[in-house]
Amino acid sequence: MTIRILTALVNNETDVVAVRQRAKQIALLCGFGMQDQVRIATSVSELARNVFNYAGSGKIYFSVEGDTAPQILVVAIEDKGPGIANLDQILAGDYKSRTGMGMGIIGARRLADRFDIKTGPTGTRITLKKIFPRLAPVITVKSSASVFAKLTAMPADITVTEVIQQNQELLSALAELKSRQDDLTLLTRELEDTNRGMVALYAELDEKAGHLRRADQMKSRFLSNMSHEFRTPLSSIRALAKLMLERVDGELSIEQEKQVTYILQAASGLNELVNDLLDIAKIEAGKVDVRPVPFDVGSLFGALRGMLRPLLLSESLTLTFIAPETPVTMFTDEAKVSQILRNFISNALKFTEEGEITVSATVTPEKNQVTFTVADTGIGIRAEDLQLIFEEFSQIESAQQRKVKGTGLGLPLCRNLARLLHGDVAVTSIPGVGSTFSVTLPMTIGMPEQTIAEAANVRIKTDDKRIPILIVEDNLAVQMQYEKFLLNTEFRPVAARSLREAVERWTAQRPTAVILDIVLHGEDSWLWLTELKNDPARSDVPVIIVTEVEDKRKGLSLGADAYYVKPLFKQQLLSTLRTLVGQPVSGSEYQQQSAI
Repeated sequence: MTIRILTALVNNETDVVAVRQRAKQIALLCGFGMQDQVRIATSVSELARNVFNYAGSGKIYFSVEGDTAPQILVVAIEDKGPGIANLDQILAGDYKSRTGMGMGIIGARRLADRFDIKTGPTGTRITLKKIFPRLAPVITVKSSASVFAKLTAMPADITVTEVIQQNQELLSALAELKSRQDDLTLLTRELEDTNRGMVALYAELDEKAGHLRRADQMKSRFLSNMSHEFRTPLSSIRALAKLMLERVDGELSIEQEKQVTYILQAASGLNELVNDLLDIAKIEAGKVDVRPVPFDVGSLFGALRGMLRPLLLSESLTLTFIAPETPVTMFTDEAKVSQILRNFISNALKFTEEGEITVSATVTPEKNQVTFTVADTGIGIRAEDLQLIFEEFSQIESAQQRKVKGTGLGLPLCRNLARLLHGDVAVTSIPGVGSTFSVTLPMTIGMPEQTIAEAANVRIKTDDKRIPILIVEDNLAVQMQYEKFLLNTEFRPVAARSLREAVERWTAQRPTAVILDIVLHGEDSWLWLTELKNDPARSDVPVIIVTEVEDKRKGLSLGADAYYVKPLFKQQLLSTLRTLVGQPVSGSEYQQQSAI
């Protein structure tokens, strides 16, 4: 939707001043701040002066584009003059003229969000576009009447009013510059004093950090060496105890069998403690490797069910696994996820005499996370003890605790493993009712800064020579749909879930085209699209907008090469990509009609 606001004629010097005044008034009514008002007015007046000086006369059109916020203020300057010679030199800043020709064009281009110029022997047309501030109200056809009324009521005493206004703006700018200069001088002095103090503080912190690092290294080395030294004799004790219980060297009396069983249980418990200590030492020393593989959550639950059901010793206690309704595939270290859940379930079995233990998984697509929960109907934990249980070697005194011996390392190890997988653990509990332990993990994990789609799609190799397509989309399901669309085509998806990630992907490898969603986790990408199309080094890359925002006119006005409202079909996407990047159709890929 385009709403026309004003058409102004430029026939003399007075008209140039009048246009500047009107441009500033329109910017004010559109919700722009003082600085933007001055920028818009300055850009329009400079271009209007060029029209008068070099074409003699012309017209300036003010309008608003867009149905949704933020809208766009569009100013079109048009003349019937001889056109602009040496335009490329002027835009590059290489053209010099005694009259100053080209300075107004360059300045206007810098101050506008979008700048287009077309010139020839029959005249010149320049279009400036400025995106409304985020909080500016949307101007509709109905509300535009009040804008016209306010504009009509504003002063029209061009010469005196405008000169006074410009003087006031100049004085205000000079005062602001002086104030900022004084503030900068004061801030510089404060920073110099702060820097001197910070240098001394950093030196002290470095010394303390060095002591802590050495102490931590010594602790980890001690735990590692001790664990390794204990393993051999413990393995021997367990092996000998098993041989004696198997009567290899003769029969045992009932009392002897009981004593050897105690020895085997004690050795097994100590071996478990050694293993936990070694795992914790490895994690703290950063020597644990994360080996992500794709696996199905339902299959993981099946393996745990078969492994842990034999530990149920009472018919009054049940162990139930509730898998997600739809298959969920994760790309992370399956062994470590399994170890965390085994520890949670083992603790639940120890401290729950009757009732049920329920293991479930919940997916949070918008955060790309899976939360595994182990809920029991056991003895529960007091609120003041909830943080204590995650400290190493900490155990809570209770009647049930005295029956079941543990090391106090299982839950701390679970927390360390969860953080190693970029997740965390949590617990809620009511004494006498039961406890619920949970671990929240990202669905995918890989190298630092690796995107979800890159991690999950293990088919893509680093030497993939296909055409890179940057996909800026925060919805994981839609990203996966794009991957399916581009599978076995000449295009390779490069996913980004935010504008920050999009910039990083672009820096790593320049894409051939961009598929862009407008709303990304609360931020909109209109300004990023504008920056992209105003950058000479990136403006030639085609941008396809695929979004739920129905404002095609605004998207195309800001430079998008194609605009689709979801859902988008595979045939539409591939056809558009091939048209924009100049690739021929290959194979029979248009047969599938999947849609986003």
